Amino acid sequence: MCGIAGLMTRDGAPPPSAPLRAMEAALRHRGPDGVGHYRSADVGMVQTRLAIIDLATGAQPLYEPGGAALIANAEIYNYLELRTAFAEAPRPVVFSTQSDCELPLHLYRHYGLDFTRHLRGMYAIALHDPGTRRLLLTRDPFGIKPLYYAETPQGFAFASEPNALIEAGILAPKLVRRARDELVQMQFTTGRGTVFAGINRVLPGETVIVRQGRIVERQRVAALPQQGPLLVDEQEALARLDATLSDSVRLHQRADMPFGLFLSGGIDSTAVLAMMARLGARPVKAFTIGFADGAEDERPLARAAAAAVGAEYAEIAMGETDFWRLLPDIVSCMDDPAADYAIVPTWVLAQKARDAGIKVILSGEGGDELFAGYGRYRSILRPWWAGGRPPRARGILDDLGILRREITGWRDGIAAAEMLAGGEDRTPLQAAQAVDCTDWLPNDLLLKLDRCLMAHGTEGRTPFLDGELARLAFCLPDELKIRRGLGKWALRRWLGGHLPQAEPLARKRGFTVPVARWIARRAKTIGPLVARSPAIGELCHADAVVNLFAAAEQKRAGRAAWTLLFYALWHRRHIERATLPPDTEAALADPG
Repeated sequence: MCGIAGLMTRDGAPPPSAPLRAMEAALRHRGPDGVGHYRSADVGMVQTRLAIIDLATGAQPLYEPGGAALIANAEIYNYLELRTAFAEAPRPVVFSTQSDCELPLHLYRHYGLDFTRHLRGMYAIALHDPGTRRLLLTRDPFGIKPLYYAETPQGFAFASEPNALIEAGILAPKLVRRARDELVQMQFTTGRGTVFAGINRVLPGETVIVRQGRIVERQRVAALPQQGPLLVDEQEALARLDATLSDSVRLHQRADMPFGLFLSGGIDSTAVLAMMARLGARPVKAFTIGFADGAEDERPLARAAAAAVGAEYAEIAMGETDFWRLLPDIVSCMDDPAADYAIVPTWVLAQKARDAGIKVILSGEGGDELFAGYGRYRSILRPWWAGGRPPRARGILDDLGILRREITGWRDGIAAAEMLAGGEDRTPLQAAQAVDCTDWLPNDLLLKLDRCLMAHGTEGRTPFLDGELARLAFCLPDELKIRRGLGKWALRRWLGGHLPQAEPLARKRGFTVPVARWIARRAKTIGPLVARSPAIGELCHADAVVNLFAAAEQKRAGRAAWTLLFYALWHRRHIERATLPPDTEAALADPG
């Protein structure tokens, strides 16, 4: 994994070096193991490297005989199979390195813009082809790896993080209020546009073609098939799941550096644990987090599962003091904001994994979306009179009496995704899953994983988001996803046959961070500080915010208080551009 950035000028002049150096400095945390530079005609690119595969010869940029050059933030898991195919071709390819990222170059020369259809992995790639005078940016179908761009009068710029574009002076950090409204109502933002005016996302699965500093073409590969459910019984489904999960985890363990697992005690990460243990020659290194003040979590189940497979198990206890001390640093890394409280334990786990010498972490992201684990999916299957309702029907701040005016239009992005997610063959459950895979997954869960791990120079891998496994899971019959009031039925049944100590058919509490309790304990000091934030004052009545924080132990009030706390800190760091001290109260206080 790495950080990538670059420029293409509009007038054909060589790109200036100062913004390239600034972007390199801003992305150094993503790649502490080396730096690569590229300049040719009107294009300049930089890469900061986190060395995982081919430590000796895998430095970038990479080149191919036709003259194209590539930098990437990527892991191409099927690179060995692709190398074999090229070696056995009528005109064998001669490789310059052992790097997995050399393969996209040769695929591009062979297949043109369709080269990404042959990749199995996670990636954000920039490829310059001087022969055609075009720059290509492309991103994996689920959006596991981020990529952003800006079109300006001077030309085109791209980077792995928006902050790199801002630090380079390419654009000022101007807030987009439509995206702000999505953030405070849903905890994430949708679509191509970001919360920063003029900074956009390369969409998951998209390839963007740029000439003379302007986008001239777009292509996109879908992450999920349009088809409806497969006609398979449970026995056949479990056999296919076993084979496909085995293949995915095997590929995701390809690395020249130590790797481990984030183990929550839930179904998804425990299934990955079971398969890693089956495939591995050495004990799995598993990291679990819990909360020191007696909050309920799934540590006992994680502990039992780890013991059953002989894993090297590390358990971290996080407390309230850690939360208030670390939150400014955590928010500072979330330049593209996701107000998901799971950023807090993810940050702590990433720090502990790095301290243990682990540079690659597998995790269970994607399991809920593909196997239908969320309660909102079960709600979709119920009629309205039995409690069924559409997902995200009410915003986080709605009906709490705190808003200065009603926030309208915050659901437009999700509504657009819902319009596109249906189809003649897809079931309503599949449509809801597809909506989550369009925006919630890349712009919340995967964003959180990327930023928190890369802040510590650690790579996150997601076996459930392998294309082969994802297609199988998404196309399972609805009754193999939800049964007896339980989601992820097929995955539970598989886990029950391979690691019964995980108690997969028991109802889980889910992974909950006690942020509401921690906020309530400091409501008298934190509430007024948040209420005085100019960013919050634009949205909410100050007195009502103070009262909301005082009631934070109530479920809805607690979620809203956390969201406002996150947004106040985020705005202070990323819009006001203040440097936040390692203390939340000090970070929220007015400048001296």
